[in-house]
Amino acid sequence: MSQRIVTRHTPPWVLALAIASAILVAACSGTTTLVAPTRAPATLAPSALATAAPAASGVTLAPAAALPATVSVAEAAALRDAGAYILDVRQPEEWAEVHIPGAVLIPLGELPGRLAEVPRDSDVVVVCRSGNRSQAGRDILRDAGYARVTSMAGGVTEWQAAGLPTESGA
Repeated sequence: MSQRIVTRHTPPWVLALAIASAILVAACSGTTTLVAPTRAPATLAPSALATAAPAASGVTLAPAAALPATVSVAEAAALRDAGAYILDVRQPEEWAEVHIPGAVLIPLGELPGRLAEVPRDSDVVVVCRSGNRSQAGRDILRDAGYARVTSMAGGVTEWQAAGLPTESGA
């Protein structure tokens, strides 16, 4: 549900300040609606703004919603088909045995040092053999500021059992 920014009786510099502040707060907290105050604060002057915000009759900031903590194999497959980044946190030997096509291997123990390799601008599905290490990998990414990350319950074992595609080899 979005709310409209109130522009009647509000000086433009107040709207610009409110919009700039709300965008900054929203970017940090995941807020999706911007609302401007209807009266100017007594302590702020127009010179406090370096630039004016464009006129707006209804501005809504809509960041992508966070993914659930855990998804099923079927949900992970749908995310993969929609372009999600599949991050496998198993060991290289396990990977060589079987992995999801298109997945990227970063062993769990190396993940904190290799965060730059994981895209921040797409959904990330973390997988492992059974679902335990992927939860730890998901938590590492979330602690590093990744909002669109989830863990696949059941891991590659359940992926195979569902008859979904796999590959083997390095």
